[in-house]
Amino acid sequence: MNKNNNALFYTCSLIEFISRQTNNHRNTVINLLGNDLERIYNYSDIFHQEPIEKVADDFITRNNISTGQFDNVSECKYIVPGYWDIGEVFERLIEDCYDEENVFVGIREVYDSWLADKILNFNTDLYYQPRDYLRECYKEGKIVY
Repeated sequence: MNKNNNALFYTCSLIEFISRQTNNHRNTVINLLGNDLERIYNYSDIFHQEPIEKVADDFITRNNISTGQFDNVSECKYIVPGYWDIGEVFERLIEDCYDEENVFVGIREVYDSWLADKILNFNTDLYYQPRDYLRECYKEGKIVY
């Protein structure tokens, strides 16, 4: 897959933004978006021209995404990383583990993985570890020391 895939970066960042807005786990949001996940990816260059708040609100409304119980942001004891920052972490992990033709499989599998839960615990330092390290953890199925 191309490194620095802008469509994937935007898609992952929007997933993060919608998840924070609705207090849903990221894989829940992906499931609720359904086919709109591909629409977001394929038209990310157009959606990116609008404020992310508007785009998120449109997809929240369009897919009837209700408020959930997952709030890792308020549980954070330290500085909360931005949604663009976390979008980039997931973009890189997907890029490093899946090829372009399997990007949607990659999105679903990475966000549904044990590592996603670890990355989304903002009280740890895992989310800002080097991409090579996160790739190895994902491939090994455990935190590599």
